[in-house]
Amino acid sequence: MTLQIGIVGTGWFGMMHAEKLAKLDGVKVTAFTATNQQKADEAAQRFEGAKGYDTVHTMLDDRKLDAVYVCVPPFAHGEIESALVERGIPFLVEKPIALDNEQPAAILKGITEKKLITSVGYHFRYMDGTARAREILRERTALMSLGYWMGSMPGVSWWRKMEGSAGQFVEQTTHIVDLLRYTVGEVSEVYAAYGNRYMHTIEDGVSVPDVGTVTLKLEGGTVATISNTCAIPAGDKAGLHIYTNKGVLELGHGGLVDIEAGRKTEYANQTDPYELENAAFLHAIRTGDTSRILSSYEDAYRTHQITIAANDSARTGLPIKL
Repeated sequence: MTLQIGIVGTGWFGMMHAEKLAKLDGVKVTAFTATNQQKADEAAQRFEGAKGYDTVHTMLDDRKLDAVYVCVPPFAHGEIESALVERGIPFLVEKPIALDNEQPAAILKGITEKKLITSVGYHFRYMDGTARAREILRERTALMSLGYWMGSMPGVSWWRKMEGSAGQFVEQTTHIVDLLRYTVGEVSEVYAAYGNRYMHTIEDGVSVPDVGTVTLKLEGGTVATISNTCAIPAGDKAGLHIYTNKGVLELGHGGLVDIEAGRKTEYANQTDPYELENAAFLHAIRTGDTSRILSSYEDAYRTHQITIAANDSARTGLPIKL
């Protein structure tokens, strides 16, 4: 059986997924939806037999699809997922899943009622280093964690507006929040402090904070801080350090570094996490076995709630219990 896949969103993520999917046996990328017909047609031209559409509804009316990849900015979520839920079409959606809590809660209700297969693009979960960290943590006591996402501001206009991206902690640093949940445990309370230090002085229309630190209490008793900035032109880095009774586990894009007394062990990521993420989702569509999907929509919604709570805390100056 050849799976027929549609892609909504023709930016970097949408085309990255399309190219990886097109290389797989038994998979055909047959449809693209973009913000206008020209963009959709340009994307479709790169894939044999594919067609472009300017709305998700026209795509779903015209093509029989086994699954859809949703790769759109935060502000564009809602109508797309609702249309897929209504028609019972499995989907993989890139994070973050929304700008608020209300919209994804309504979508999740429909997903649950239809028992729909979903996956969310928290690809850090699929890294070899993450799997190794989880194994090691079964034998150690996690004490506290320090997470960070330090970099520059993306060039797209929607990212620098709160109504477009909901800010860096929701749009980018959500990966680190999710990694914390996946390796150490569930979060019970957050307290956040954000600031606007620099970017609004050099770029027009910036309403997102450019620095922030969030303190998190976890259900198991550990504590964490996750900090981010989108204002530095060099020295960019993202990762999570987990401090245990035996030393430090440093998780990042490259893999895992396990630092113990007198010993340092490095585990480099050998596999492409995006490919593992795709394989798990496609396997679920073919077989109904969702066990290899590491982040369902329901699970991702819990991560999303934490990032929205951080925004609420920064705005009110109060801790938020989850």
